[in-house]
Amino acid sequence: MTSDSRPTPPHPAARSYDGEGITVSFDAHRCLHAAECVRGLPAVFEVGRKPWILPGNAPADEVADVIHRCPSGALQYHRTDGLPDEIPDVPTHVSLHPDGVLHLRGDLEVATPHGPHHETRVMLCGCGATGNTPYCDHSGACARHDQGAEKG
Repeated sequence: MTSDSRPTPPHPAARSYDGEGITVSFDAHRCLHAAECVRGLPAVFEVGRKPWILPGNAPADEVADVIHRCPSGALQYHRTDGLPDEIPDVPTHVSLHPDGVLHLRGDLEVATPHGPHHETRVMLCGCGATGNTPYCDHSGACARHDQGAEKG
């Protein structure tokens, strides 16, 4: 975490979207299409629309709650209304999914080729074939698992 307990700013390619009381950032390089956002708040998150994220279409608390469901951490938020940003899960939770992806939630420091990143939610590559080290991008064995092939 940074000195004020916020996650390290997202990937430089992340886009930010401002709403009343909240700024949402989205890092497409980390999105694995769990669709928690579009199912949770379709008025805010609609993939066929430009821009596809309109945080002003719902109260900031609801937007934050839905973003917290994003398992990859591709969606993050910063509260601009004085309320706290995302509070990491305690205790830290780590789970290995059948596709080989490690899901982590908590107060995390992730070693990347660009230095350490502080995170609250990540999906890390378990097969080593990612193009976005250490984050999973489903380009390796996990993608084949998703398509019904045996993991190997």
